[in-house]
Amino acid sequence: MTEKEVLKAVQTALRTSELLRSSRQACLKAKTGKSVTVKGGLRALRREEVSQLEAQGNWAEDWKNVHVSRSFRAGHVVGCRFFGTVVLGEATGTVKLPGGVSFRSGCFRSTLQNAEVGDGALVSDVALLTGYLVKSGAAVFNCGTVACSGPSTFGVGTELSVAIETGGREVLTYAEITVDVAAKVATSRANKAFLKEYASLVGRYVAAAKAPLGTIDSGATVANTTKVLNSYVGRGAVIDGAQLVRNSTLLAAPDEATQVGSGAYVTDAIIQWGSVVTSMAIIDTSVLTEHSHVERHGMVTQSLLGPNTGVAEGEVTASLCGPFVGFHHQALLIAAFWPEGKGNVGYGANVGSNHTSKAPDQEIWPGEGIFFGLGANIKFPADFSKAPYTIIASGVATLPQKVTFPFSLINTPSAAHPGLSPAYNEIVPAWVLSDNLFTIRRNEGKYKARNKARRSSFDFEVLRPDIVDMMLDARTRLRAVSPVKELYTDKDIPGLGKNYMLERSRLKAIDTYTASIRYYALLGLRREVATLVAEGEPPARSARDAKGQPGSAGRRPRQAAAGQKKLGLAAAKKLLVTVTRRPRWEHERELLLRELPDNDVPADLRLLIEYQERIAREVEESKRKDDIRGARVIDDYAQAHTPAEEDSFVKQTWAETKALQEETEKLLADLA
Repeated sequence: MTEKEVLKAVQTALRTSELLRSSRQACLKAKTGKSVTVKGGLRALRREEVSQLEAQGNWAEDWKNVHVSRSFRAGHVVGCRFFGTVVLGEATGTVKLPGGVSFRSGCFRSTLQNAEVGDGALVSDVALLTGYLVKSGAAVFNCGTVACSGPSTFGVGTELSVAIETGGREVLTYAEITVDVAAKVATSRANKAFLKEYASLVGRYVAAAKAPLGTIDSGATVANTTKVLNSYVGRGAVIDGAQLVRNSTLLAAPDEATQVGSGAYVTDAIIQWGSVVTSMAIIDTSVLTEHSHVERHGMVTQSLLGPNTGVAEGEVTASLCGPFVGFHHQALLIAAFWPEGKGNVGYGANVGSNHTSKAPDQEIWPGEGIFFGLGANIKFPADFSKAPYTIIASGVATLPQKVTFPFSLINTPSAAHPGLSPAYNEIVPAWVLSDNLFTIRRNEGKYKARNKARRSSFDFEVLRPDIVDMMLDARTRLRAVSPVKELYTDKDIPGLGKNYMLERSRLKAIDTYTASIRYYALLGLRREVATLVAEGEPPARSARDAKGQPGSAGRRPRQAAAGQKKLGLAAAKKLLVTVTRRPRWEHERELLLRELPDNDVPADLRLLIEYQERIAREVEESKRKDDIRGARVIDDYAQAHTPAEEDSFVKQTWAETKALQEETEKLLADLA
């Protein structure tokens, strides 16, 4: 996301925010006294209505300050006390409560002060409802105090100290903030003009959010909760059984119910669409973006969680976590800048040694897909952002370092080596691709299947241009070794971090990176050949004729002539020497020219078939390793576990492999 796009995102929120719409209505109510929850206007109570209300156990400090809908029916108000100015709408229909129970609308056994209960809303058994607008279809049921005490900004405009606990990458919040926005603000510290403009726009947002009354929006529910203070409860949101919700915004939609309950504490927070905070979780000065969740005593402080990220039992402090981070056990993540997400924090992992004995001012950049194993101890500062999908094995303690080898395994030393610090671990670059491909291939499908976010888009593809470029750079450094040795450190090869690498690992990593790079490029070639076969037209301009200038050839818009089936080798070969305006294909095409310079399209496609077969076998083999190890340890392991060849994902991989091979064989026939 660019700085311009960040500013545009805040400007869009200023125009479209549900919170700001609600605050404008609350301000209008305070200024004019006109109802914003009751249709058809208000009237004073009639004498006979006052008598009926009193007979039903109601009491008012002054009945003249109780205003009602023109269609008001007194029979739906029982056992209430009214202080200050109170508005009561028409009690029509029923309201659904948690558990699927329906209750008729109206006001029952509650104390209301300077509050407004809209048409079709329910307030029942509430110790005190003050300073709130309860809109149509909303319910406040069996609660302690639900209060807005004067002008509130509902938790927006707070400053998150992400990545550096003591400050330095602060991010001002607004209700619709995203991971991408926060990441750009946190990493643009040198651009003072941008930060000033961002702060100005957020300041405008905060000013627009400020309102003297809180809102429980249409269809929202607040039930069985001790305290809700100075908070906005969005349309369809549910607070049920929470201990405290204070100075917070809950964004929701009728089909994306944000939920806070079961003993949760939420303070100075923004909880976005579809998110869940439950089972005594604690959220303080933080943002949960859409469809994230915190549960089972999880603690999130001064942090932002990305979409589809979950925290249970563990603690997240001063961190920016991207999407799909799994954190489901007791562990610590502190001062992390992790916008890429798609990783895991295992039980007992201590990703939090951010204290240098001077101040807790250090940080970590984990990078996409990193896996922190059980009991790992990660010392700061650390940067794994150029080592995506790296695994830090169980029990490993890492020194402060920067690692730039994708898909690595960092493990405890396999042997003692003279002259090498015992604090150094062993790194095996590309190990995840060569020995644990099952995990990578499975994650692509898993994240896509589990995605619930509607406002954020994700690239689920692991082998994509930016990661392939990281592999290219890593392979270059591995190849540049001189002299060849049995063991290397970061003094020999930059990017190894505080780890050592063996010669056999270097050679295997070069081969593995090479195969993955070529596979990525060959998939692009197959796609382009398939397009040419379907369209039946060769590209319009050769790179040899372009004299280094970008060509104008795009996709061929015209269809093949009737009856045309064969493309011809010349046209296919011309694919590789034709400049286009499609960045992805240009990236793949240039790699093919470097990696496979013979320009033999049929041979390249046959190589793709071989690679696809090998990948499927490696996926199955990486799963079979678990079967073999398990059977050695557990006597009846085979009876209780699905074997590799029957695993659903392995079978899916083979099915996709066979389909790709068959399609590629058809393309080869068309080229004949």
